Amino acid sequence: MNSLDPDSADLPDSHGLPEQDLPSPPATESGFTLADLFFGDDGLRAGWGILLFLALRDVLADGVTPLLSKLVPHTMGGIFHPRRLMAYEGLALLTVIVATGLMARIERRPASAYGLGGRHRLSNFCAGLGWGVALLSLLVFSLRACGLLVFDERLLFGASALRYAAIWGGGFLLVGLFEETFFRGYLQFTLSRGIGGIYNWICANLSPVPDSDATASHMAGSRATGQNAFGFWSAALLLSFGFGFTHSSNVGESPIGLFSAALIAVVFCFSLWRSGSLWWAIGFHTAWDWAQSFLYGVSDSGIGIAGHLFATHPVGRAIFSGGLTGPEGSLFILPIIALTVVVIHLTLPRESSVDLSTER
Repeated sequence: MNSLDPDSADLPDSHGLPEQDLPSPPATESGFTLADLFFGDDGLRAGWGILLFLALRDVLADGVTPLLSKLVPHTMGGIFHPRRLMAYEGLALLTVIVATGLMARIERRPASAYGLGGRHRLSNFCAGLGWGVALLSLLVFSLRACGLLVFDERLLFGASALRYAAIWGGGFLLVGLFEETFFRGYLQFTLSRGIGGIYNWICANLSPVPDSDATASHMAGSRATGQNAFGFWSAALLLSFGFGFTHSSNVGESPIGLFSAALIAVVFCFSLWRSGSLWWAIGFHTAWDWAQSFLYGVSDSGIGIAGHLFATHPVGRAIFSGGLTGPEGSLFILPIIALTVVVIHLTLPRESSVDLSTER
């Protein structure tokens, strides 16, 4: 400003704007902080959440398993006894429930967000039980009709049959609860959230700039729908094939058995997607294992149990009969899995509006 010119205060500056109209300098954006490494817009980042969940679960298990192994030794030969199944599956379920509850407190989410909620828990669970027995029976009698499975004799009668039926029913309920809550509970929810967040970030940075508020709103809605679906099914595939791989240590397991275990896990995810809860899958999982192991006395992923109703044995090539793996190792299981998808689609209408990837 020229101090010798009294009118110079009213003249524009070198940018052509009066001084009083000059825009204020832009605010400096805050840089990346340590908190940003651990927390995002929807809370604790998914990767850290998964690591913490697994660490909590392992610490809980490691603290009790050595004592449990002395009280209930592992049985050799791939044969399960009721006491062993109850003890180890009960412990496994307890560690998952406690770890899930702690993560719910840490992330300030309801425990129902991890698949144990839903409006029709009991009816979905009972429906799953019924379909599990029905579809496993269809598989077994298809093998029998084709001469691939032979019923040798009935082993249990009267009160003894009812007692073992109840005992194994409780044991396989623990199996269903543990495996569903572990693989398709917190891990499914959180991995969905993490993958969905990556999808949303990529779409937001690659999408064209909207030319109106209506277009922006439509794009945001489409992106949220895609984020939910892409995150959920990507996590479902990863965890389902991980679930199948965990069966590789079973005595008598086969490649078809591993593949079918992974496929049925994807189907269980479909029931979660349709109903918003794990209860149908828990019921189906419980009944499927119970019918294989107790009711028909066939191997379940290469494992047999002590105290089953019928004695049976496979006949013919293992690829068709299932061999030592049991019916899950037979190619006959593939159409049964496809039929299960149809059953879920027809009997579990999509009633959940819960965003499985971002609910908080």
